[in-house]
Amino acid sequence: MSFVVGVVLFAVALLLSVAWHECGHMWAAQRTGMKVRRYFVGFGPTLWSTRRGETEYGFKALPLGGFCDIAGMTPYDEIDEADRPRAMYLQKAWKRLVVLFAGPAQNFILGFVLVYVLAVGWGLPILNPAPVPAKVASTFCVTPTADAQGNSVGPCVGAGPAAAAGLRAGDEIVAVDRTPVSSAADLSPIIQKATGPVQLTVKRDGVVLPQPLTMTPQKVTLTQTKSDGTTEKVTIGRVGLRYPQQQLVNEYNVATAIPGSIVFTGQLFQATWDALLSMPSKIGALWTAVTGGERAVDTPISVYGASVLGGQAVERGNWELFLILLISINFFLGLFNLVPLLPLDGGHMAIVGYEKGRNMIRRRMGRTALGPVDYLKLMPLTYAVVIVLGAFMVLTLTADIVNPIKL
Repeated sequence: MSFVVGVVLFAVALLLSVAWHECGHMWAAQRTGMKVRRYFVGFGPTLWSTRRGETEYGFKALPLGGFCDIAGMTPYDEIDEADRPRAMYLQKAWKRLVVLFAGPAQNFILGFVLVYVLAVGWGLPILNPAPVPAKVASTFCVTPTADAQGNSVGPCVGAGPAAAAGLRAGDEIVAVDRTPVSSAADLSPIIQKATGPVQLTVKRDGVVLPQPLTMTPQKVTLTQTKSDGTTEKVTIGRVGLRYPQQQLVNEYNVATAIPGSIVFTGQLFQATWDALLSMPSKIGALWTAVTGGERAVDTPISVYGASVLGGQAVERGNWELFLILLISINFFLGLFNLVPLLPLDGGHMAIVGYEKGRNMIRRRMGRTALGPVDYLKLMPLTYAVVIVLGAFMVLTLTADIVNPIKL
């Protein structure tokens, strides 16, 4: 039941994020003297509406987004003659840019507010944590079997291979069979794949021990869950060694959360920008996931996939992950809409910039300014962008249905 509640809550949160985006366009248009004819949440048949002033507000039957209808967004927009002086395409360039940027700005503002809530309530995750060092925090005994999480199954007595080899808390392993290691990520695979004793070069109290320690990993049968949900038995080597606990979250109070949120927002912007640039390269990985291959965890997800992950987060009581997903989507929605391609906000902004720059050059050359850009000439490119984006959305949705990413 909590899973369903989580899915519904996340879907509603996404819908509200889009509605908030459209609020930015609406409020900026109203403040700069343009006429907003309609503001609706959803598409399709109207369920309810009311008129306040010159704007009709309401809800439509299909909760798949929302829209803000500003009079005269293009020269081809039908508009009453009395409203023509307020048509958007006739306004000064700075006013049009403010209105167009206000939508993505709302997503950035909402994302930052949620980052602050996350910082105060749960702390902010460290996006690029330092590698866990190949140090010994403690040792323990090893059982012949373990569950899917790697936890021991059955009684466990005596010393494990790590303790039997003479490892102590605080020891740093600097080499295995004379192969240098610097982190737990280097050491663990060697231990798991070992078929016999290994020689450890150990630094203790800052000094390398004169003789290596011999450690024999114990074979353990582990139950692993595969990407398709089935399980399999895998045999690996384990030695009963715990690494130092890695700090994954920075905690804040109400005051320190402000600068912490600013820094985290900057880091998340960079990560979101990198993800946006890498989207074309993920098409192959998505196709692999759809055709039966393994689903990479860094592949894009659809609204459906994000809602399912939000439901899983709520089911596990992981509300901080719920918020992180929502924050990430708001930042991505804001940045994606700034891409200079129609029909995105960035495409309209590029046209405004082109018109402004073109007319400035013409005036300096003693020529008259030209009129608005002919949108009809750009329609083939617009249709191409819509088709590509639609195909990408279908691909991500298909991947999320047949081979979803799971927590």
